Amino acid sequence: MSVSDSDSSSSSYGADYKSLKQVSRERKASEWKSAAGALKCEACWHCASCVVVMVSNVFNCLWELCEDGLLHEMLRSAKTGDSKSTWKVLIMDKLTVKIMSHSCKMADITDEGVSLVEDIYKRRQPLPAMDAIYFIQPTRENIIMFLSDMSGRKPLYRKAFVFFSSPIARELVMEIKKDAQVLPRIGALREMNLEYFTIDTQGFITNNERALEELFGDEENNRKAVACLNVMATRIATVFASLREFPFVRFRAAKSLDATTMTTFHDLIPTKLAAGVWDCLMKYKKTIPNFPQTETCELLIIDRTIDQIAPVIHEWTYDAMCHDLLNMEGNKFVHEVPSKTGGPPERKEVLLEDHDPIWVELRHAHIADASERLHEKMTSFISKNKAAQIQHGSRGSGEMSTRDLQKMVQALPQYSEQIDKLSLHVEIAGKINRIIRESGLRELGQLEQDLVFGDAGMKEVIKFLTSNEDTTRENKLRLLMILASIYPEKFEGEKGLNLIKVAKLTDDDAIAINNLRMLEGEPETKKTLMSSFPLNFDMHKKKRAARKDRSGEEETWQLSRFYPIVEELIEKVSKNELSKLDYPCLNDPSPTFHGTSLAGPITHNPPAHSMRSRRTPTWAKPRGSDDDGYSSDPVLRHASSDFKKMGQRIFIFIVGGATRSELRTCHKLTGKLRREVILGSSSIDDPAQYITKLKMLTAQEPSLDDLHI
Repeated sequence: MSVSDSDSSSSSYGADYKSLKQVSRERKASEWKSAAGALKCEACWHCASCVVVMVSNVFNCLWELCEDGLLHEMLRSAKTGDSKSTWKVLIMDKLTVKIMSHSCKMADITDEGVSLVEDIYKRRQPLPAMDAIYFIQPTRENIIMFLSDMSGRKPLYRKAFVFFSSPIARELVMEIKKDAQVLPRIGALREMNLEYFTIDTQGFITNNERALEELFGDEENNRKAVACLNVMATRIATVFASLREFPFVRFRAAKSLDATTMTTFHDLIPTKLAAGVWDCLMKYKKTIPNFPQTETCELLIIDRTIDQIAPVIHEWTYDAMCHDLLNMEGNKFVHEVPSKTGGPPERKEVLLEDHDPIWVELRHAHIADASERLHEKMTSFISKNKAAQIQHGSRGSGEMSTRDLQKMVQALPQYSEQIDKLSLHVEIAGKINRIIRESGLRELGQLEQDLVFGDAGMKEVIKFLTSNEDTTRENKLRLLMILASIYPEKFEGEKGLNLIKVAKLTDDDAIAINNLRMLEGEPETKKTLMSSFPLNFDMHKKKRAARKDRSGEEETWQLSRFYPIVEELIEKVSKNELSKLDYPCLNDPSPTFHGTSLAGPITHNPPAHSMRSRRTPTWAKPRGSDDDGYSSDPVLRHASSDFKKMGQRIFIFIVGGATRSELRTCHKLTGKLRREVILGSSSIDDPAQYITKLKMLTAQEPSLDDLHI
């Protein structure tokens, strides 16, 4: 079996910086490049691990890694060897379709010679003159469908190049081997280890949308929870297989590991997930060529209970406001544009993602800052562009000269593209600012921030609810959820019912608040966790803070004091200051640690920084200060070929959903710490999605679409 691999390791120098999405994209194309001779060696079939072929560039970022793998390792490899047909058929299942769509556009796939994309479970037309590329999960059902396609006297396709999204079981490999008709028709059989979904250059999800419900909902029946954790662990591990990284694996320990309190399944979720990821990594060390044998990065696994405020507080950055206020579907924004034929306005869909340089520059800026910068860009563009000047009447109402007409025609193509992008973001920012004004969000946002930092309490909340009755039910619910996270005892019994009545919320909303309190634990537990704050006072007179004010550390816009708990955790990981008792590490030589004993502190030598040479990331150039992390010119940023020394990567994985503020924090800290910080989660949730999931914790069997705020 041919093996194509990179000699890169985490301590290498001189590799180009790429994001995880791009590398994954190239891997999926080039994996197919070395595929033709994969089954020539009969001996390779005696061990499932011999099927594994991994090609990756370990210095590449999350998004680029996914893009590069998809396009290079898979699609282009099918063009070589004894593959004679020019065009290919791409066959996927439901999961791999999502993986592909998170990383590649249809144009990217077509450019690699794919003329048709098919669902493996749908009836398909025979194309015996064409080769087929299968990108599928290694399940028994998929193997049966594949064998059915390629067996018999008249197979559906001439040759099959098969790529599995995660490791395939030995028994399934043997089933393929037993079919003498199919075997010579296979051009490649590979494990891609690509079962994650890139949402950003520094973010991925495992697509476990119901993780919160399955893991925290039913304490009596853990079958779904165990299955969910197994899938999650496998998908997290494929990130490290793709990046060729071997992490120190830390996790948040169960908070009730003592002699008097019984530990529940919920308490052990990070522990169990860490153990599952560790098992996968141990297999990778034995089966994947050139997989690191010593630690190259750090992974911290926590769950959503660590910070219940971040998912519901109003985040005032451009990215978060778009997803919170504009009813977007994923990254898709729908707006109306003038008809080119003079008819009624036409609906147009645009994707707000990394291909848009204006979006990349402004997404983590405060909405006020983003609005100002958009105004400056538009003014500057009009002043420098000949076609824009003429269209905006800057030359008066006189007739244009021939020279003016010539300059305008020359500027029109570029003018049209740039003005469309600028106009789009000006429209979006204007719409957001209008909603903020009409909804009175500034006053609500100020109260939310004051609650979190201890500058407001029950009195101020009651005053707001009684004097702002026109505030939307969703916003009042989010306010009370923040209050419940800080003052859980105020929602016990009649006190909680009275607050619900004052806010005029529904029984459904009360369920969300109660489930939030259930996730965080009982008030006594909450008091223990917040022992650093004085609690022996009259709560009507004193206020409690859920965050330490850090606004003095850097210049901030109004309503931008809030930061998620993960910011403190990541900084502690970077400084090696995490409590070994609260956040044990699995990379410990003690054999008792890998058994059932979890009570003692875990120690290991501090990880040495691998100083890698990388091209400057998109977030690494400051705009006015080192902490800002964003250049005012994204085009120059992306094109930069300067190399910067970066320390070891830090991965943080949140079970139960991550937020836009946590993703922004990872970008910010990458520039500040000079270590690439990658956020992973079971899903990324906007406030409405998170509240819906909270309501489902105690629901019977509704779907995600059944509940709305």
